[in-house]
Amino acid sequence: MESKNRTIISVVGKDAVGIIAKVCTYLSDHHANVLDISQTILDGFFTMMMIVDTSAADQSFGDIQKGLADVGKDIGVDIRCQKEEIFEMMHRI
Repeated sequence: MESKNRTIISVVGKDAVGIIAKVCTYLSDHHANVLDISQTILDGFFTMMMIVDTSAADQSFGDIQKGLADVGKDIGVDIRCQKEEIFEMMHRI
């Protein structure tokens, strides 16, 4: 799969019921497919990383980025999205 269609999503904040459900519902509603997901709770803080295929999405990357940031504000977490190729370049040693 081309990395230009893959997005890295990170979610960080205080743990609460429904965080994964709300993020995944938003993605599903906009035809983005979750390829991989990892989440953990450390001393009451929730963290999650996702790899998402946006090739069939009905919104632009910018709209998905803003929409997820808004979802994060609504549920009290910080949600950030990056294109996979940008993420890889930033973390290259």
